[in-house]
Amino acid sequence: MPDRQKDWPEWLASAEFAVNNKAHTATKVLPFIANYKRELRMEGDIRKGGKVEKATEFVEKMKKVHEEAGAVLKKTQEDMKRQADKGRKETED
Repeated sequence: MPDRQKDWPEWLASAEFAVNNKAHTATKVLPFIANYKRELRMEGDIRKGGKVEKATEFVEKMKKVHEEAGAVLKKTQEDMKRQADKGRKETED
């Protein structure tokens, strides 16, 4: 995924939204609520009909990112299992 290292500014807002919209493990409070005492809301009216081209592009891009990340995680999991299995021995019943 090195090709995405150059477009981090494009992803910054999404990353910030994700971080601010997830309860912190220690405080159990969303960071946005802790800072601004209100819920974080996305711009736009989702009740409007029709497709928004930018939103559709974003969804397709995110699907691709998730698929690539899933493939990398699966390979990493297989590699880790292979390494762990090297040192394992069969147990006696």
